[in-house]
Amino acid sequence: MRKHLFITVSLALASLANAQFRPNYDKEWHRTESDEKKFSFGYFLGANVMTYKVNPKPYNKKSPTPISPNEGVNEYGLLYLDQENTPGLSVGLTAKLRINDYIALKSEPGLHFSQRTLRFSQLSEDPSLSPDQILREVKSTYIEVPLLLNFHGERWVNTRPYIQGGLGYAYNLQSNEKKEDDNGAGVFRTTTHNFNLQAELGIELYFKHFKLTPALKGMFFINNELVADKATTPAYYAGSINSLSTRAVVFSLKFE
Repeated sequence: MRKHLFITVSLALASLANAQFRPNYDKEWHRTESDEKKFSFGYFLGANVMTYKVNPKPYNKKSPTPISPNEGVNEYGLLYLDQENTPGLSVGLTAKLRINDYIALKSEPGLHFSQRTLRFSQLSEDPSLSPDQILREVKSTYIEVPLLLNFHGERWVNTRPYIQGGLGYAYNLQSNEKKEDDNGAGVFRTTTHNFNLQAELGIELYFKHFKLTPALKGMFFINNELVADKATTPAYYAGSINSLSTRAVVFSLKFE
């Protein structure tokens, strides 16, 4: 079954490549009118991999017990170890304002779903902690609205490369920031309002009835997304981290 699927996908990609990149003299230029539009719109579907850039608190082996719960890692504390990241889904809309033949202003509001599992190392055996309690599963749903500047090259028949970059605002629907419960009750909290820098490269492929754009984007959150636990909560989980911020890679297919 997998072999047949591989053959089918390979033939489809080969046909697409042949149709899109065959020599100029045998080529019809598609959708030339779309290059002159002042405004254009579309949508995108994609997959993302999101990870946290974690800055853990240093652990002083000579003094494992901090003065207060959130100053470090306590006697039966946890130390951040690593994380596992599950690929997520990205969907949204695209809007473009043409400035000239090579520059455009764009926005691509969308939804990004992700799941990350933070793994902690137990510094000394605490009978009150079960194995699954040294993990924290963090689910995020970001509503993102970016403002992007797009630079594209000359069109070569039915292809045109581009790069773009800009700033983005991301609202996390699953942040838990306003919840009273914290890690003492099993709730890992992050910030609701977030900001990021992003850069993208891609290539526009012009077909007879639509334009398809495969693109690869990097997103780099610039704020600390960690919400500290209450002062009365032992320094597990959030108490063993100084800061964390999202890093993401998004592969998308845009249709216009």
